[in-house]
Amino acid sequence: MVNETEFWTEIRKNIPRYKKRKFRVVPAFTIQAMQENTVVAKPPRCDLYKFRRPKHSAFRKLYERGTFPVSLENDLYGLKINWKVDVQNLDFHYYLPLFFDGLVEEEQPYKLLVVQGISDMLDNGGPKILPVLPQLIVPIKNALNTKIPKIMCATMRAIQHLVRSGDGVGEALVPYFRQILPILNLLKDTNVNLGEGIDYAQQRGENTADVVQETLEILERCGGEDAFINIKYMVPTYESCIMN
Repeated sequence: MVNETEFWTEIRKNIPRYKKRKFRVVPAFTIQAMQENTVVAKPPRCDLYKFRRPKHSAFRKLYERGTFPVSLENDLYGLKINWKVDVQNLDFHYYLPLFFDGLVEEEQPYKLLVVQGISDMLDNGGPKILPVLPQLIVPIKNALNTKIPKIMCATMRAIQHLVRSGDGVGEALVPYFRQILPILNLLKDTNVNLGEGIDYAQQRGENTADVVQETLEILERCGGEDAFINIKYMVPTYESCIMN
């Protein structure tokens, strides 16, 4: 004896309106979403913390052509950078932005050349650094936006050295906080919870959240009286290291 469900299934199987149809995927919030036999597409993934692999920098291309007045030497302590000219005689408007552009490099020897080159130029630049500051913002922003921990930490170390390299540099950087601090706000609290494990990145000074906090504190100390309010605007969870 056939039950009622099987009976009606058999009756309806050849009727077009009761046949199973494959739903058509349509965009959300459109007229198509109101049509029959449609299903709204899922929202795309945000990938907020996804790494962005950078292209080769202008620094790398020019160094491979041999246009930079630097070379590498190998001594008892390993590789070191050797300047072919006096650093103080360099054209800072040309070379310093190129070195900062090289902060996106992860491979050696480019990373060593960039880190040591920036350090030497900031140590010997004096009053030549402040006029070049606006040209450094875009390379700094590009390096931070990669979200790659090693690149970000090297960039933040360069920022720390930059604001302490000359009088007025820290205060002159305050108007550019809106360009360089959003990514620091994003990664400020991204510490890894390993329980009883050991995060060796902290020992190497490559823990992003720790370096972000250290950088914000140095920016506040060197940025003058308007530094904290500008940092607080971009990084709401930051607490003053001076007032507290």
